Amino acid sequence: MQTLLAFIFAILILVSLHEFGHYIVARLCGVKVVRFSVGFGKPFFSRKRADTEWCLAPIPLGGYVKMVDTREGEVAQADLPYAFDKQHPAKRIAIVAAGPLTNLALAVLLYGLSFSFGVTEIRPYIGMVEQNTIASKAGFQPGDKIISVNGVNVGEWEKAQQEIVLNIESGKVNVAVQTTSGQKTMRIIDAAGTPEAGKIAKNQGYIGLSPFKITTRVGEMTENSPAEKAVLKKGDKRIRADGRDIETWQQWVEIVRQSPGKKIELIYERDGKTVQTTIRPDSIQQPDRTLVGRVGFGPQGDEAWVKEIKREYKPSVAEAFAMGWDKTVNNAWMTVKFFGKLITGNASLNHISGPLTIADVAGKTAQLGFQSYLEFLALVSISLGVLNLLPIPVLDGGHLVFYTAEWIRGKPLSERIQAIGLRLGLAAMLFMMALAFFNDINRLFG
Repeated sequence: MQTLLAFIFAILILVSLHEFGHYIVARLCGVKVVRFSVGFGKPFFSRKRADTEWCLAPIPLGGYVKMVDTREGEVAQADLPYAFDKQHPAKRIAIVAAGPLTNLALAVLLYGLSFSFGVTEIRPYIGMVEQNTIASKAGFQPGDKIISVNGVNVGEWEKAQQEIVLNIESGKVNVAVQTTSGQKTMRIIDAAGTPEAGKIAKNQGYIGLSPFKITTRVGEMTENSPAEKAVLKKGDKRIRADGRDIETWQQWVEIVRQSPGKKIELIYERDGKTVQTTIRPDSIQQPDRTLVGRVGFGPQGDEAWVKEIKREYKPSVAEAFAMGWDKTVNNAWMTVKFFGKLITGNASLNHISGPLTIADVAGKTAQLGFQSYLEFLALVSISLGVLNLLPIPVLDGGHLVFYTAEWIRGKPLSERIQAIGLRLGLAAMLFMMALAFFNDINRLFG
C-alpha cells in the first residue's frame, strides 16, 4: 500500500506541476485555457473557475491542459484572439517549454529542500570487490580511491558509479585510482557486449563494487530463524564452518547457500571466548527451482571504515539550494548523455524503466525517509523534464521544433510533414512504453 501511495503521490505532484507550468504561461500569453486535467479518462471530479474547468481523472499516468485551438474544432469568433494556434510562434514556444522547465525548476527546489536538512556524502573509496564480477576482472582492490572515470573527475561515490554505468556498454572504461599505498594507476573495465554488461540494468547498476565493508560478525537477525535457534547473537564473530576458515562474508554465504537443510558445524567467538554450535539452514527454492540455504541474519558493517568514507554536514539554506542547482544540472546532463548513447547504440535499451520500476523505487525511498523520497521526486522530475524536451513529435520537444521552424520560415511546416512527424513520434513513444513495461516486468519478476 505504501508503494502504491508513494507512486500515486509522485505522479500527481510531478504531472500537476508540469501542466501548471503550461497553464500559467498560457494565461500570461493571453491564451484561453478550457480544461486543466490531472489524469486521463472521464473526470470523476471537476470544478469550473473563470474560463477553466479543473478536473481529476482516474488514470494517474499523465495529464493535460486543453487550450482554445482552431485546429481542434470550431471556435467562437470572440475567442479567436485567445486561441493557441493564433499566437506568435515565440509565445507558443514559451507555453510549450514551460512544462518541462517547471519540472527542472522543481528538481532544484526538491534537492535544495533535502540538502537543507543535511547532506551525507560517500567518498569514492572501494570497500569490497565481489569475486567473479566485472569489477574483479578489471583488477579493483579494496581500499582503491576512484579519482576519475574516462577523464571525468569524481568526488563522491554516486558520481563515480554513474560515470562507470553510463560508459560501460560503449567500450573500455578507464578508471583512474589511487591504491592503499598511494600509487596512482588505471583500472580498465572492458565489458562491452558481454552477458555481464547486459545484466547491469537489472542489477541497478551494480558491477561488483561497494563503498562499504562488511565483517564476519553477525548482524541483524530474523525472528525464529535458524540463526536464532542456534543461539547466535549480534556481534558474534564467525571463525570456522564445516572445517573451513571464514575470512569474508562471501565465504560464509557460499557455505550456507550450498547447505540447504544440512547441519553446519560452526565455531565462533563471543566476548573473547570460542564457542561451538550447529546450525541448519532453511531450504529456499529459487526461480529456477534450485534449493539454496538461508540462516536468517545479515552481516555487520565495518563502522570504523564507514567513519572514514562518510561525510555528513548541514549547509546553509543558500548553499543547499546552490547544491540543488548543481545536482539538477549534473543529473539533467547525465540524462541527456544517456539518451544520446541510446540513439547511437552505446547504451542498452534495458535501462529504460516504466511505471512499475518507478513505483517500486518510490516505495523503497519512502521507507528510507523523507529526504530519500524528496531526492527520488527530484530525479524523476528531471527525467520527465528532459524526456519532454527531446525533439520527438508528440512530446513538448517535438512541438518546439515545429514552432521554431515556423518562426524561422515565417510560415508553418506543411500539414503533411507535421502529420508524418506526429505518426513517427507516436510510434516511437508506443515502442518506448512497451519496452519500458517489458523491462519492468523482467527486472521485477524475471
